Amino acid sequence: MERTYVVPGESFLDVLDGLHASDIETIVCRHEGGAAYMAEADGKMNQRPGVAMVTRGPGAANAHVGLHTAWQDSTPLLLFVGLIPFAHRDREAFQEFDIKAWFDTGAKRVMVLDHAERASEIVAEAMFAAMSGRPGPVVVGLPEDIIRQQIDPALHPAIPVAAGGMSSTDAAALRAALAESRKPLFVTGGNDWTQEAADQLTGWLERHQIPAAAEWRTQGTVSFDSPSYVGPIGYGRPRPTYDLLEETDLLVFVGTVPGDVITDGFVCRQDWNKKNFLVTVDPSLRGRSGPVSRQILSKPEAFVQDLAGIDLPVKEEWKAWTERMRGEQEHFAALPPAAPAAGQARMDTLMANLVPRLPEDAMVTFGAGEHTNWAHRYFPTRRYASMISARNGSMGYSVPSAIAAALANPERRVVTIAGDGEFLMNGQELATAAQYGATPLVMVMDNQEYGTIRTHQERHYPQRVSGTQLQNPDFALMARAFGGFGITVTEDKDIPAALDAAFAAIDQVGVFALIHLIVEQRVKAY
Repeated sequence: MERTYVVPGESFLDVLDGLHASDIETIVCRHEGGAAYMAEADGKMNQRPGVAMVTRGPGAANAHVGLHTAWQDSTPLLLFVGLIPFAHRDREAFQEFDIKAWFDTGAKRVMVLDHAERASEIVAEAMFAAMSGRPGPVVVGLPEDIIRQQIDPALHPAIPVAAGGMSSTDAAALRAALAESRKPLFVTGGNDWTQEAADQLTGWLERHQIPAAAEWRTQGTVSFDSPSYVGPIGYGRPRPTYDLLEETDLLVFVGTVPGDVITDGFVCRQDWNKKNFLVTVDPSLRGRSGPVSRQILSKPEAFVQDLAGIDLPVKEEWKAWTERMRGEQEHFAALPPAAPAAGQARMDTLMANLVPRLPEDAMVTFGAGEHTNWAHRYFPTRRYASMISARNGSMGYSVPSAIAAALANPERRVVTIAGDGEFLMNGQELATAAQYGATPLVMVMDNQEYGTIRTHQERHYPQRVSGTQLQNPDFALMARAFGGFGITVTEDKDIPAALDAAFAAIDQVGVFALIHLIVEQRVKAY
């Protein structure tokens, strides 16, 4: 691993000492939730677990939000937790808690290092558990007195992770299903991809003129520009994409399963008359909705390598089906007018002026809220890991994930879109960005409310606004106080100049930049 995200505690001083002058960069964070989110985002971007370190009791409790994100988003994550001394256990010592009782239902494994000589073995096991099968979080407890002991520094070898793959019978079944299909659809998702696998799948789909949709908040596996890419499937999707699951006659899910969000609340009925192939290395199919025609036990990379051996003549029906849905996606993602309108600032104008300024490999991160819809619709995700988000709907993710992305990819343009309610949950991590030279562009959409909750409230309790309104600080002033660039925009005409100034601060001064965009309350992306 390249770095670990830490909120220090006296319970693991010896680990911190071990990190001194090591090749592993220690990123000191301002809150355990922010540290866990950064590690989770790191795990999404790489074929290895992200790593966070926190202390016992309150520290572990604060990190739980990142653990839940990793669990629902299938992200490899290691959370190391300093514990009370082994000799003090079960006596309600200071900050004592039962680590297995707390985390056992929300982690793939919970392990405690009770014997110093097993330290390297435990770490190897934890790495393996986080990456094998369906990826996810693993928690490792470090008793304070155990980690002080001197041991043989010999390292346990890494445990290889099985990638699976298509059997000959799997390949024959998929070939036959494709040959019979009139309207096939691939759905990509999860975090278990490589850029090579994404490119190979995209090429295969384009050659066969077969469409692919993206699981909610995982856009970029099949490029935004690909003639096979037909848009995201998830909350807030446009109507033509919404209809894809009903209209298709063959579904191939790669790296994910038809879960709650993809199926709009488990709408896959038992009488669903569709063939489907679920390509996942998780034999339990956790989170699946509806019947299954066939499971292929494989990670995406192994599956795509085997898929290359399936070559079929292109059907005119496939071509027409793909072109129609691609046209719907192009219409949906077409940028609004870039010319500012009179009056209050608008997110449409911001996106219309932002997107043309982005390089090909730009990344976007965001958490949860209606402000994310502009990224879903307009942001050009052209490669794997160009959209880093929290699919469990976790708020407070935007700033920490942007910092992790900027640290891991300093050569790429990293943009995060935060809502006003979400930003203040972990906005203090801008201090971490300043400390370590991370330079994301942070855009805060300020509509003075928890917008998603207000939308549901208006649906169920119209004209009875309660518990959703916010009074906000000057976010731009806050950014400047943390050592970055900040600018507030209230009028639409000022957006282009604000973007120019923000990019100049990033590129010429080398600091993060924040645009505080004050918009109308009930503004919608679609």
